[in-house]
Amino acid sequence: MDLFEHRHARKFEKEQPLAARMRPRTLDEFFGQQHILAPGRLLRRAIQADQLSSLIFYGPPGTGKTTLAAVVANTTKSHFEVLNAVLAGVADIRRVTEQAKRRIVEHERRTILFVDEVHRWNKAQQDALLPWVENGNVILIGATTENPYFTVNRALVSRSRIFQLKPLAEEDLWQIGEAAIRDPERGYGKLRVECEREALRHIVNIANGDARAVLNALELAVETTAPETDGDIRLTMAVAEESIQRRAVLYDKEGDYHFDTISAFIKSMRGSDPDAAMYWLAKMVYAGEDPRFMLRRMLIFAAEDVGLADPAALGRIEAAADAFDRVGLPEGQYHLAMAALDLATAPKSNSAFAYFDALSTVEKEREGEVPNHLKDGSRDQRGFGHGQGYSYPHAYREHWVAQQYLPDDLQGKLFYRPGKLGYEGKIADTVNRRRETQLAAALAAENQSATAENLTWSPRDRAAERWLNRTLGRAGEQLSTIREKIFEQANCRRHHRILCLNDEGGLLTWEAIRQAPEGGVHTHLKTEAEQRILNSRIAECPPLRTPQIQVCDPRQLFGQLPPDMRFEAILGRALLFNRADRAELLQAIHHCLANQGRLVLAEPISRRSPRLAERLKFPEEDRELAEIFRAVENEIYHNPQDPMVNWDEEQAAAWLAEAGYARITSQILTLPGERHFSRARIEEWFAEAKASATRPGLGRKLGEKLNAEQLAKVKARMLADLAEQTLPWTATHLLIAAGR
Repeated sequence: MDLFEHRHARKFEKEQPLAARMRPRTLDEFFGQQHILAPGRLLRRAIQADQLSSLIFYGPPGTGKTTLAAVVANTTKSHFEVLNAVLAGVADIRRVTEQAKRRIVEHERRTILFVDEVHRWNKAQQDALLPWVENGNVILIGATTENPYFTVNRALVSRSRIFQLKPLAEEDLWQIGEAAIRDPERGYGKLRVECEREALRHIVNIANGDARAVLNALELAVETTAPETDGDIRLTMAVAEESIQRRAVLYDKEGDYHFDTISAFIKSMRGSDPDAAMYWLAKMVYAGEDPRFMLRRMLIFAAEDVGLADPAALGRIEAAADAFDRVGLPEGQYHLAMAALDLATAPKSNSAFAYFDALSTVEKEREGEVPNHLKDGSRDQRGFGHGQGYSYPHAYREHWVAQQYLPDDLQGKLFYRPGKLGYEGKIADTVNRRRETQLAAALAAENQSATAENLTWSPRDRAAERWLNRTLGRAGEQLSTIREKIFEQANCRRHHRILCLNDEGGLLTWEAIRQAPEGGVHTHLKTEAEQRILNSRIAECPPLRTPQIQVCDPRQLFGQLPPDMRFEAILGRALLFNRADRAELLQAIHHCLANQGRLVLAEPISRRSPRLAERLKFPEEDRELAEIFRAVENEIYHNPQDPMVNWDEEQAAAWLAEAGYARITSQILTLPGERHFSRARIEEWFAEAKASATRPGLGRKLGEKLNAEQLAKVKARMLADLAEQTLPWTATHLLIAAGR
């Protein structure tokens, strides 16, 4: 670059729009998107470690897709190339990939290719890039405002991690705006700009999650406002209102926002929420959606979701559509609103789906013959007897007579199920009364729970799955059940940060890695021996999915974690049941839970263990010995000084409540299993060495009640009935969950 080119570049840099000048250069300057960039998240770790695989950033404008790519460019040691899919074609792809191939051969240096608006490329252009991504010569970073599952080749999607960016929160936009005003090099820090709080609040509010809109509005406000006599540029509410006059609504007539918004509108009407229906209707009208499209959907809704609960609704919506065609906008908005309110407040019935049930039967089952009495008798009644036996309903009282109408093979088949609301509720009893008893109403289908949006997705990693399956296969049946129940309660998402406490053997760790591949997993162990065992089993774990391991007492763990580290899920087993400091430990865990985070623990309840007394077969003459043994054993399991047995589910719930947890639930798990009683183990129970201050041995407790002869008789009974036997033995666990 010569002197003139350098001067031109410097001038161009200074004359760039504010939004371009203020683009963050590092992760520390980046605001928002904490669900993928918070400390400990996979993407942040990958950028900092310069271990990126192919990525696709998907989200609305102004959320930081291109900015994230620029941060990668400033961080990576790889060569960084940029293409815009609107301007670049196959020739540009060929040029970049050929250079990438030479670069990796001659200099062993990777190439990262950032493609802005990657959805703009057609299939042939995307296919031209695929081989280079597949062989590793090029690492792709794509940015798109369109759903990549519909606009990007499936082959590219399957080889990429997809990260969904969301509109920025108001506090993020506020920080961006203040940074632009204060920054002396890239912003307006040298111009002595004073912005009223209400003015900045207005800009942030109208920007609707778009950082670029905030910066553009500030730039227009500053550049068009003359300094006052003291040299200050004051941005008042009036200036802010002129700078950004109309809210930017995220909407496209053919993409995700179009389909998502009309879906929300329909589901709000179906849920009989007129307020939500008005909001989504207003958003579509404001964004320029075709009102006739909305009216067509409402006509469908009138038959599909209101149906016979209010048969007249279809005619009313048809009248509203007619009126809109005559009136048009803007007055036609009254007819749109009236139709939407009508449907939202109408009684609901989806019994018209009876037709589709019947259609499915026609498609899948053997064709049923028309019953003879229903056949047309006008042509061959004399020859074949068609139509004979038909009863004419109008000749009967109430114009109805019982006779067969379905084919023989479909007798008893139900298609129409009348609802209980509106008009349909009035006819339901009549319909049901006229059916034969075998036409009883079918059970309603069970409602299915709604799923949180994944904000991230990863391609299938077969090697990692084989590694995980090997580790999972080593857990016993009881532990597998406990693990399954813990994760059912935890409701983990792919981007969650998970802490596994007291995870001896890594039972919870393996499943956490499986369920949160774009989050991060921390594992707590108590001993170095446990860590060695775990290390030997994660040798094949992919580097970015390797759990962070801490070995210490649980109380010390929380002082070793980064002070801002918060977990969406903290899981543990056998963490509390034998500790005296449970309340303090639960308070420390509570501090590390993220907002709406979930703590799930599976704790053995020793107090509910099976009793040896039930397995011993004392003869009738030793009934008194049996009663003493039962009483001693019961005393051991209710020892208030022993932290292993001095609590139950009610006490555990009280500890959580005292520590500040909310949404506390508990469940008792009784798991089948077996227990082996060795002769040596029974001998130990009667040894004095087993005695302790808080947990006296069984032999010692019995010795307090029995003389030597009686004690010897009990020991002999135990050896005879239990020694070297493996008996069914249930394990009782408390599954307890709580939130922050």
